[in-house]
Amino acid sequence: MADKLNVITICGSLRKESFNGALARALPGLAPAGMSITAAPPFSSFPLYNADIQNTIGFPADVTALADAIRAADGVIIVSPEYNWTIPGALKNAIDWVSRIKDQPFKDKPVALQSCASGPLGGARMQYHLRQSLTFVDAVMFGKPEIFVSFEAKKFDEKTLELTDAPTIDIVKQQLAAFEVFTRRWLGKN
Repeated sequence: MADKLNVITICGSLRKESFNGALARALPGLAPAGMSITAAPPFSSFPLYNADIQNTIGFPADVTALADAIRAADGVIIVSPEYNWTIPGALKNAIDWVSRIKDQPFKDKPVALQSCASGPLGGARMQYHLRQSLTFVDAVMFGKPEIFVSFEAKKFDEKTLELTDAPTIDIVKQQLAAFEVFTRRWLGKN
């Protein structure tokens, strides 16, 4: 078998008890044998993007750390909630920062999306907007199966936040397996 793929997760929520964070933490245990999944460096301390900061002091070290991690990974999985029908501001800010670094790290990078939400759409509107932003930065967007975890509180253990819903676990495993095939094909690592 070919070398394991190195995939990182970026969680769009900063909240400690986030269901999206819980889903991102569950992914390493659901990954196929040919894929290793680890969390990306955090973006919670990024300043709001301002070209004046970039032009006077350069890129903050934590921005560079995230860009380096994306660049080094074979693929990226973004797991994010939907805020006001769109991308959480902190996640969009992180994308804006790393998109301005030389050798922009999302270019030609396979990216899959997942989302959890309390309503019936499971974060679909956010994913649509996120696909637009990532397409602009030349990410290679993975298609199906899509992961929209609706009514999230019913899918995770109330106390531990462990993902317990069998159909959700099954579809996540299917997506990860398909993302491995997609990424290997794109990278020529069959």
